[in-house]
Amino acid sequence: MGVPKEVEPAVTSPVVSSRDLPHPVRDEIRLEGVLHALSDPMRLRIVRELAVGSGELSCSDFELPVTKSTTTHHFRVLRESGVIRQVYRGTAKMNGLRRDDLDELFPGLLDALLDAAARQAVRAGG
Repeated sequence: MGVPKEVEPAVTSPVVSSRDLPHPVRDEIRLEGVLHALSDPMRLRIVRELAVGSGELSCSDFELPVTKSTTTHHFRVLRESGVIRQVYRGTAKMNGLRRDDLDELFPGLLDALLDAAARQAVRAGG
């Protein structure tokens, strides 16, 4: 009998669950996509609520005056543009602001937009 050959482990791709949601990596986030995502009042409202908290919020934590399908659309636009990260925790879809990524790519942009939105809300009485 000869010396046993060392067997190399098979290379496999990480398992992707059907519940994993696609997100752009930091280098794929584009300024025009972020600005488009934040140009809608409902999406800006979502981002403002996420910016106030320090963690994640469930989709059900947002009380938006639109249908559920429209709400889903707004979250998808924010996720696909790289503004938020969505992950499932049990049955809840949790949302978090990608502040670190946005601040690294576009320093000061998010803070300026949030400040401008807050000033606009005061002027509008809400």
